[in-house]
Amino acid sequence: MASYRFQLFLNISFFLILAIGQSSIAAANDDRKASVVFAYIVYMGSAPEGEYLATSRQRTMLQKVIRGSSVEESMIRSYRRSLNGFAAKLTDEEVEELANMKGVVSIIPNQIYHPRTTRSWDFMGFSNTVRRNPTVESNVIIGVIDSGIWPELPSFSDEGFGPPPKKWKGVCRGGKNFTCNNKVIGARFYKSVPSVDESARDNSGHGTHTASTAAGNVVKDVSFFGLAQGTARGGVPSARIAAYKVCHKKGCESVDILAAFDDAIADGVDILSVSLGSAESAEFFDDVIAIGSFHAMEKGILTLNSAGNNGVAGPLGVESVAPWMVAVAASTTDRRLSTKVVLGNGKTLNGFSVNPDTFNGKKLPLLYGREVSSVCSEDDARLCSESCVDRKLVKGKIVLCDSTGSDSVVYSAGAAGSIVLDDVPVSFITPLPSPALNARDYDLLLSYKNSTDNPVAEILRSESIKESYSPVVAQFSSLGPNFIAPDILKPDITAPGAEILAAYSPISSPSGSPVDKRRVKYSILSGTSMACPHVAGIAAYVKTFHPDWSPSAIKSALMTTAWAMDRTKNPDGEISYGSGHVNPVRAIVPGLVYETSKEDYIKLMCSLGYTRDNIKQISGEISACPVKSKNVPARDMNYPSLAASVPAVKSFTVSFRRTVKNVGLPKSIYRVQISPNPKLKVEVVPKVLTFKALKETKTFTVTVSGGGLSAKSMESTTLVWSDGTHIVRSPIVVHTYPSIKSS
Repeated sequence: MASYRFQLFLNISFFLILAIGQSSIAAANDDRKASVVFAYIVYMGSAPEGEYLATSRQRTMLQKVIRGSSVEESMIRSYRRSLNGFAAKLTDEEVEELANMKGVVSIIPNQIYHPRTTRSWDFMGFSNTVRRNPTVESNVIIGVIDSGIWPELPSFSDEGFGPPPKKWKGVCRGGKNFTCNNKVIGARFYKSVPSVDESARDNSGHGTHTASTAAGNVVKDVSFFGLAQGTARGGVPSARIAAYKVCHKKGCESVDILAAFDDAIADGVDILSVSLGSAESAEFFDDVIAIGSFHAMEKGILTLNSAGNNGVAGPLGVESVAPWMVAVAASTTDRRLSTKVVLGNGKTLNGFSVNPDTFNGKKLPLLYGREVSSVCSEDDARLCSESCVDRKLVKGKIVLCDSTGSDSVVYSAGAAGSIVLDDVPVSFITPLPSPALNARDYDLLLSYKNSTDNPVAEILRSESIKESYSPVVAQFSSLGPNFIAPDILKPDITAPGAEILAAYSPISSPSGSPVDKRRVKYSILSGTSMACPHVAGIAAYVKTFHPDWSPSAIKSALMTTAWAMDRTKNPDGEISYGSGHVNPVRAIVPGLVYETSKEDYIKLMCSLGYTRDNIKQISGEISACPVKSKNVPARDMNYPSLAASVPAVKSFTVSFRRTVKNVGLPKSIYRVQISPNPKLKVEVVPKVLTFKALKETKTFTVTVSGGGLSAKSMESTTLVWSDGTHIVRSPIVVHTYPSIKSS
């Protein structure tokens, strides 16, 4: 029930959305005056017999949760004819209580429907009309360390922009025929190895995509050949961009990455978006992104980093683990692209791909990969591996392949299309129509093919569908826990990263295949690389309201205001999404923040057994470990989430010490709530935090006990501090996964 903010429902014959307006509604009583209330639909399934009984139960449920207000003041409407439920004005606390009541199917935030946009920002409730300060926003600089940028695109036009902020100390060294402007105020390129690519211009599209997602202008009527049509924009459209190109055809050299950090920090950027990572496990002192971001943190710059795209490999795959960065996982939005396959027997299968083409109603012959090769082994032929597809056999036909990644081979051989096996439900661009089917549907396809002498099929043009199941963590998104510091939960947060439309390099193939000759200015990509700049843009948005906040305060605000994810839809739990789904609007009013300093991070590394030399490799200076710091558990670092590695099977008791700073109301009283988990006993001391002034700090201790956890498993619960206005939420996770130090 935790994903009530996003769930939509489909009744047997009605799709219902209540459109009353998402703007906050002032409370009508003393207890709720300080609270923020919104309109929600409390959906309870099909209508029971007897309208009066339904209404009576709805009113009773509502009366149990609202405080200091009447049912009449809270309830907006009762649904009792075709479905069962009601609409009401509720606080976050009331929503959480209702969500746990028997009979509640889902709780949906009220929405206003508009013409289609690129969806990811609107999906998060972060519309183009949210409260902004454009003057302050234009003083924020986002540094993007990536594959460069294409500055002439509309997303980077400087129309309406004034000169760069006075604090900007960077340069425009983009190379030949590269010109910066008042939007893209700086550009550099790095080449540690000989290359003909001596420019900050983006040849792959990746850097352009991430930069426009973070801070691109508002650009109307964009699409990918008519698909996903709408308005493209970044999180902070008025912000400036500085591009640091470190990636080329062969990859991104670590020496270049560290050089980019070095320049970006000195240039005066405010936020760094780094959608890069290494597939190999590395200690902090061996990871240039961890090192560079540590120095950025010292200078007040928050670094956002993609968590990695190795989710299918299972736990312990997250690549971004340094606690001074924000590790961003990828999740879906409510708009998905679906490509249907119509078989000769009339059956329709739903596949995933980005296919703007059409067969114009014509069905084409089907061939299996093993039937189109006489020179390869059967296994290689079924995969449609390189040199295994005979051009004479496949021309004008549809080829079935047991693996993705074969589309370029099939396209080069002259096939009209391919259908591949892939259980990851994300749509990617391919050079030819090539929908992916899950194992069940792929088996149905093979069964049909084997049942007739003349198997044929038609691949339809992709269509956008409303995905009521979202958000869920994308299957490709790398999983935690943290393999270096298992008592620090990673990833930190999740954001939209599947099928994201944004600006793209007009000289790059949209599918990434050299045989694909199409060229576009806007394209659709998926990955934690796409999620990272979403959070970078939101971090910049928070900074426009709180320019004096430290990187850790901004990070805390992002994490503690995140929407709770539905565990039933995300079975990997917090090791897949961290604190939850980023919530842009609420991140600017977190109420309380958990702050950490450079000294705190050094103490953490001491507790991990890092030597003075190890720490120097990261901080760049000699830092002696404080006396007894090695005896201080890593879990006591003042992190916004709480995690602990415990022994399998055995009983355990672990404690966490945390300090919060009041950034909400000067005089406020926060009371603690713990979500129930029968496998964990949680005690919090004290249970009430009373603040008399802003910036005042309070310390509390959390003790968690339990036992019997199997190896490589986890249990979790949630700690919430609330003053009736702010909800400060932190996950508590205990797990039995090893670190690389213990494995």
